[in-house]
Amino acid sequence: MPILTSGNVDFVSRSPEQTRRLGIRLGALLKPGDVICLVGDLGAGKTTFVQGLAKGWGSVDPVSSPTFVLVNLYRQPNGDQLSHLDAYRIESIPEAENLDIDTFLIDGPLVVEWSDRIMQALPAEHLQIDLSWVADEQRRLFFTPRGERYEKLMQDFKRIAFGG
Repeated sequence: MPILTSGNVDFVSRSPEQTRRLGIRLGALLKPGDVICLVGDLGAGKTTFVQGLAKGWGSVDPVSSPTFVLVNLYRQPNGDQLSHLDAYRIESIPEAENLDIDTFLIDGPLVVEWSDRIMQALPAEHLQIDLSWVADEQRRLFFTPRGERYEKLMQDFKRIAFGG
């Protein structure tokens, strides 16, 4: 179990819709260069969360898991892009580094599913969200900010998501 500090948020979602709503609230706060790292087993709710994240960020595109294409791009009407990377099939850190992750961060935020597989290739400062299965309709989301930008992001997120 992760250690809870003042910057963390520990939340149990009671439905896929609630998971999406949390994503919408966080997505509304994202800026180009932000990195969101999602960790969790199959069925933990990662793609469901990203569906909300992309909607809150302002994407006009439908969200699906990029497992077989590695990266999906979701657009805003102004041309900014949210990059959705699935690291499940990436075999090594050099393979991840060949993706040139920094270029994704120029036009928008980057969301990485299975980020624990390529953490060494990702920026040290990021927001990590651990998702886990609790019951059929329930998922635990544990948010850990790494770096000043993400501590501020979590303060803003807590205020708009929970009124705190």
